[in-house]
Amino acid sequence: MTRPPVPPFTEESARAKVQAAEDAWNTRDPQRVALAYTPDSIWRNRDEFATGRDEIVAFLTRKWDRELDYALRKELWAFTGDRIAVRFQYEWHDDGGRWWRSYGNELWEFDADGLMRRREASINDLPITEEQRRIFGPRRDDERGVSFPLA
Repeated sequence: MTRPPVPPFTEESARAKVQAAEDAWNTRDPQRVALAYTPDSIWRNRDEFATGRDEIVAFLTRKWDRELDYALRKELWAFTGDRIAVRFQYEWHDDGGRWWRSYGNELWEFDADGLMRRREASINDLPITEEQRRIFGPRRDDERGVSFPLA
């Protein structure tokens, strides 16, 4: 299975890869998201480790059962060859109705077919009020390619 764009990345293809990832994650569909990773993909997400699509699906299912009304923005940070670095932020609420904004960085490594074989994510959570929310669902067409402010 090929998942364009494929390495080696240009700035344009790296930006397209980041936007495709953002779009997929905003579906909150673990099965769909997992198809972007190699069958033996290795993940570190915060303090959790996952290997392979089945573990990725299980992780994402738990995540989106806990992080309700999840909405994400990703931005290209750097790229080279078969690697991309991303900064991101997303908002969600817990089952108690408390809102959070999560900030993080990801390091991605791809195989020749454009599937991600390694993902490392470091994430910090900041409590926010509902009035402080800035991310409401998937990115609109007029927001594509626009940098999202940190605060």
